[in-house]
Amino acid sequence: MAVRPSIAGINSPDSLRAALIGAQYLADDGLSTSAYLALALGKPLLLEGAPGVGKTEAAKAIGAVLGRNVIRLQCFEGIDAAAALYEWNYTRQMLAIRQAGDEYVNIYGDEFLLARPMLEALRSPENTVLLIDEIDRSDHEFEAFLLEFLSDFQISIPETGTIRATQAPVVVLTSNRTRDLHEALRRRCVYHWIDYPDAALEAEIVMTRASSVARATADAVVAAVTQLRAEPLAKPPGVAETVEWAEAATLLHSQGNPWPQAFRKAIGVALKDHDDLTYMQPRLDGVLPSEAA
Repeated sequence: MAVRPSIAGINSPDSLRAALIGAQYLADDGLSTSAYLALALGKPLLLEGAPGVGKTEAAKAIGAVLGRNVIRLQCFEGIDAAAALYEWNYTRQMLAIRQAGDEYVNIYGDEFLLARPMLEALRSPENTVLLIDEIDRSDHEFEAFLLEFLSDFQISIPETGTIRATQAPVVVLTSNRTRDLHEALRRRCVYHWIDYPDAALEAEIVMTRASSVARATADAVVAAVTQLRAEPLAKPPGVAETVEWAEAATLLHSQGNPWPQAFRKAIGVALKDHDDLTYMQPRLDGVLPSEAA
């Protein structure tokens, strides 16, 4: 298997991890190693984990580290090749035909082609990171189509011919594991499972992302979020909610609200489901920190 030369000075897992820290993304050894291997081997990176653990943010951070634009393909039930690859602008084609009259007009020129994320990545692989987000929300037919795309990094447009990438694009796929992905797709990728960070790392993330938050507040919020995730919630708070809750509580505290009240008033930043809020309201006193510096 061919190994690509270093990209943007990334020549080891440690160098990638340091670069990600510079992009305000704190990755552990497992993630930085998997991401480095995907880059070095020219393979897609498949990130799985619960919603809110930072899968999409990891892709964005990799794009920032490489100095590339992140092209995001958001998957959904029923997504097809037209939404992912390209489609023709029929309205402009018809208008061009009417305006041309009896003269010949090539209605299959680039000006009539609407490029979607996959085609954009093929056209400019050296300047982009293709993020295929929540692949588990698509159906098996689209997954099979995607497998073919990832094998050759080319597409055939019947009217114009085949478009091939000049080099393997950097591709990151994410999955919340709402369904099992096909084994063939998994084999094509470098795989990594992202779990919720441990308390120390999550507090560091809060401090990195929220400069106005004191360390004691970050520790208190992380401890509370850890307890919330242990509850039978429909939508437990992710890392982004931890950061936002710390920021919101700090803001309310600066306006004169004591800490328990500040945390309680800002709970809607952490829990964003009505049933979860109803369930936790009588239990919050056992979860909310009594004070934070």
